[in-house]
Amino acid sequence: MAQYIESVGRRKTSSARVRLYPGEGEIVVNDLPMEEYFGRALDRMILKQPLVITGTENTYNISIHVRGGGDGGQAGAVRHGISRALCETDDNLRPVLKAAGFLTRDARAKERKKPGLKRARKAKQYTKR
Repeated sequence: MAQYIESVGRRKTSSARVRLYPGEGEIVVNDLPMEEYFGRALDRMILKQPLVITGTENTYNISIHVRGGGDGGQAGAVRHGISRALCETDDNLRPVLKAAGFLTRDARAKERKKPGLKRARKAKQYTKR
C-alpha cells in the first residue's frame, strides 16, 4: 500500500476522513467515484476548491470516507479535510488555504428550537385585539 497523509474535516453534523495518496487526481468518496456520490455540480466544486486554489488537482489520488449530515455539509467537511491534508504535505500551501478560509472549521449549525416558539426564533403572530 502506498504512503498516505490522513486528516479529518468537519462541517455541521458531517465528518470526513480524507487520505491523500501520490497519484494522478482520482477522487473516491465512500467507495464510489466523486461524480457518482456527489450529484450536484456545486458540491463537487466545493470539494475541489482547495485543489484548484493550490494547483494540485492532478497531483494526488484522494480516498474519502464521509458520514453524517446532508450533501452540502458533507461537501464542506470534505473540503476542510482536504485542506488540512494539503497543509501537511507542503507548508507553503498554508497561507493560500488560510486566506481562502478553508482551514477554519465552519461552526455554523442549526439553532435549537425554543419552548413556546414554532422554530428557533419564529413566534406566533401577536394580536392586540
